[in-house]
Amino acid sequence: MIADITGLFDNLDHEILRNLIKKRMNDGTLLRLIGKWLKAGVMEGGSLNHPEQGTPQGGVISPILSNIFLHYVLDEWFKREVRPRLKSRSFLIRWADDFIIGFEYKSDAERVMKVLPKRFERYNLSLHPDKTSLVRFSKPFTEKESKERGTFDFLGFTFYWGKGLKGYWVIKKRTARKRLSRFMKRIWQWCKENLHEPIGEQYKILCSKLRGFYQYYGVRGNYKALEVVFEYTEKAWRRWLSRRSQKGKVLFETLRKTYPLPLPRIVHSI
Repeated sequence: MIADITGLFDNLDHEILRNLIKKRMNDGTLLRLIGKWLKAGVMEGGSLNHPEQGTPQGGVISPILSNIFLHYVLDEWFKREVRPRLKSRSFLIRWADDFIIGFEYKSDAERVMKVLPKRFERYNLSLHPDKTSLVRFSKPFTEKESKERGTFDFLGFTFYWGKGLKGYWVIKKRTARKRLSRFMKRIWQWCKENLHEPIGEQYKILCSKLRGFYQYYGVRGNYKALEVVFEYTEKAWRRWLSRRSQKGKVLFETLRKTYPLPLPRIVHSI
């Protein structure tokens, strides 16, 4: 099961959050500080707004508060109430407001799928109807079955079944299509907006962007996506540098020799 919570940071109920925090901590000073943080307001378009629900966007405490909220709403509930009632093995993996739940039996998945929206509604939250679904992800035995198995996106990766070097079926991952497209669009836009900056400064920033992409997405089996990003970045940079003046196009060979961008590399063997 893959699920997506609709606007978690915008819809956290302040009163419910306070009550959940009080279950583990009853320090009046800390509770007042958290209350002030929630009521601090958000500056939008020059005007200060004080939302009655949600956590401050960009606030350093927002991820902590949302994790506390979902710990009680989802994590503990699944461990204490759901898992003991299932007929087979199951697991829950959550990172902030993104989570997946794995089941051995389809019947268990369908049962949880029915009660999960009701659980979130109880805490004034909702699941995105189009992004919450059941995906069959069992191990295939033939190439035909592998094509029939579903895929799912989680934390920027698309997970799918494929064969390893020894011919066994393994779970592989690649950069999700939307994340890949978004990164390349931002690279193109950045090169366009900064074409008149000193080339040395552009080079440093582009190297930093590429290294950041490699550090996160540089997992085993995902080299092709890294290569695509590298080639696209080189192409976009050359394209906009050639528009700095009327002297002509910048040659790839010259650019690579003087300002070599970091090559794709696998960072994580997972």
